[in-house]
This record gives sequence, structure tokens and C-alpha cells, in this order.
Amino acid sequence: MFSPISSLLMSASLAWTMVVVAALARSRALSIAGLKVALGNRDHLPEPSGFAARADRAARNMLENLVLFGTVLLAASMAGVPAGDLALPCAIFVGSRVVYAFLYWGGVPYVRTVAWAVSLLGVAWIGALAA
Repeated sequence: MFSPISSLLMSASLAWTMVVVAALARSRALSIAGLKVALGNRDHLPEPSGFAARADRAARNMLENLVLFGTVLLAASMAGVPAGDLALPCAIFVGSRVVYAFLYWGGVPYVRTVAWAVSLLGVAWIGALAA
């Protein structure tokens, strides 16, 4: 079941994963030279590849949306919304954010925006329950 706590933890884990993927892609850490850059001060990063730039934008978007998700979950908790009522909107948020990450990394336009909008539906639903 997608409880508010497990959903928040899964979302935080996804955000961390997305940040790490973006950092590794930007430094090209899969090569020896890139690994040296990744482990250093990152003063002279190479220009980002298309994937690295998308991964960075996706990670920033996830962090922004994680703030919204956490805020509405806190409001729902403070309003006394039962955890069972939050399971489906939490699942919608988490599931669509995972799909969003892969679509963004893959450079899939339009459908990525639909996944983002679905995640906001989950946030709005939780907000409505809290209100």
C-alpha cells in the first residue's frame, strides 16, 4: 500500500536517484577521465550531453515537485485525513514521477508532460482532501 510515509520516502529516493544520475551523466563518470572529474571539485565540467542536460532538468523538476508533494502531505496529516484516503493519490504521484523520469531521460516529448500533469493531479487530490 502507498501510505503517506512510504510514498514520501519513495519520492525522496527517486529524487536522490535522479540527482545522482544527472551528476554522473554531466561528469561522464562512466569513463576513467569522467570518474576523476566526478570525484574532484567539478571545476571544469564538460559541456552536458543531451542526456545529461535532460537528466539535470528532470532532477530539478523532481525536487520542485517533491516540495509540493511533501507540503500537501503535511497539510493532509495536520487536517487529520486518514492514510487510507491518501493511498491512491500518493500512488498516482509516485508512479507518474517514475514514468516521468524515464520519459524525460529518454527525450520523449509531450507524453512526458502528460506524466507530469498526472503527478500534479495526485498533488491536487491530496490538497483537496486536506482542505
